[in-house]
Amino acid sequence: MLESFSAETLARVQFAFTVSFHIIFPCFSIGLASYLAVLNGLWIKTRDETYLTLFSYWKKIFAVAFGMGVVSGIVMSYQFGTNWAVFSDKAGPVVGPLMAYEVMSAFFLEAGFLGVMLFGRERVGERLHMFATAMVAFGTLISATWILSVNSWMQTPAGYSINEVGQFVPEDWWEIVFNPSFPYRLVHMVIAAFLTTALVVGAVGAVHLLRDKADKEARRMFSMAMWMLAIVTPLQIYAGDLHGLNTLEHQPAKIMAMEGHYDSHPEGAPLILFGIPNPEEKRIDYAIEIPYLSSLILKHHWNAPMDGLDTIPDQDEPPVAIVFWSFRIMVGLGFAMLGLGAWSLFARWRGHLYTAPWLHRTAILMGPTGFIAVLAGWITTEVGRQPFTVYGLLRTSDSLAPVAAPAVAASLIAFIVVYFFVFGAGTFYILRMMNKRPATPNVGLNDGPIRTAGITPAPQVDPDFIPGR
Repeated sequence: MLESFSAETLARVQFAFTVSFHIIFPCFSIGLASYLAVLNGLWIKTRDETYLTLFSYWKKIFAVAFGMGVVSGIVMSYQFGTNWAVFSDKAGPVVGPLMAYEVMSAFFLEAGFLGVMLFGRERVGERLHMFATAMVAFGTLISATWILSVNSWMQTPAGYSINEVGQFVPEDWWEIVFNPSFPYRLVHMVIAAFLTTALVVGAVGAVHLLRDKADKEARRMFSMAMWMLAIVTPLQIYAGDLHGLNTLEHQPAKIMAMEGHYDSHPEGAPLILFGIPNPEEKRIDYAIEIPYLSSLILKHHWNAPMDGLDTIPDQDEPPVAIVFWSFRIMVGLGFAMLGLGAWSLFARWRGHLYTAPWLHRTAILMGPTGFIAVLAGWITTEVGRQPFTVYGLLRTSDSLAPVAAPAVAASLIAFIVVYFFVFGAGTFYILRMMNKRPATPNVGLNDGPIRTAGITPAPQVDPDFIPGR
């Protein structure tokens, strides 16, 4: 079946497949690293053992997720030199240094302090251990900064010139790094990572609350997750609106595809809630729409004119159906998160946050939606950029290496088999860890001895220890 596809299509599918696997792990790691820093800081400040128990619980999950993110990222990056060698040659002078900065600063920072965070509390002391935990969290944010800068430059290129052989040459690194869409993408992505982690933490807390409403660790993690959801989701919706206005300015064709506007609207555009894109007839069939609302949202005036895809050459149009539906999945899940956060506030106000089984079941159901929303947002961003790799300047069809379709198909099949086996096993292991109830850390192990009120716990003795053995 794969033989019927072109090398370009197969290479695009392969990159989409590997990126889809990769993006969920760093997204979770970014939010979880910051959560661990908060837990560790609260333990040091309050000496409440609940925070230490939760730190020990989630750091093991973080370690596995971080490792899976590293492995998937390495595999993904190799495709720049195999399937997309022409892109690497033309955009390498700009993209290469930015990705190298990510490795030299962020990844080395994370890797250098990761071992101290995981195993070093007893060995280096609490202050240095807290510093290491904060550095791991900071490293994940710096990593996101560099990667989002690279991607944003491909979306809104700036600070470059093109030499005689067609390469993008850096002219102003400040403009390259802080290109027009970078701040909006960075804020939107980091908030998405925090929300994704909050949903997972909330779902795990809800699972254990359904088993035992008095579980103090479950109560604490569920409460913290619901606070994050209630406070940050409105901020994400606002950041998404700003990001959309920026996209309208710099990538209007993407907005047209997201909104489903095949035709221009000289006197106010409707907001199409649902419908079926019909690319052959260039219309949205069975559209359910609200008159003038798209103009109000995007241009802040009911009767503001909105251009449609009829102003864009056919060869420059993105695939409307994919962008149209992925955008609605992302937005729909965003408002579902807003609803869950509001529900948690009402339950907290009524004093039923820990005794509301339907709230807990809903939180469990919503657990994976952060990952789905991130993937839907990535699809909207990347497919909406097509048919370009560097928007408006370098076409995807001109970025492909001279590879044969059978070779790409063979590697794609191998990726699918290996990924589902390796990352399926890793995900199953993470879910098993989440299914276990948080337990107080063992004294003298990774998290060090717990001392409160000046009392030093008695040393633990291995019951299977036999002197002289």
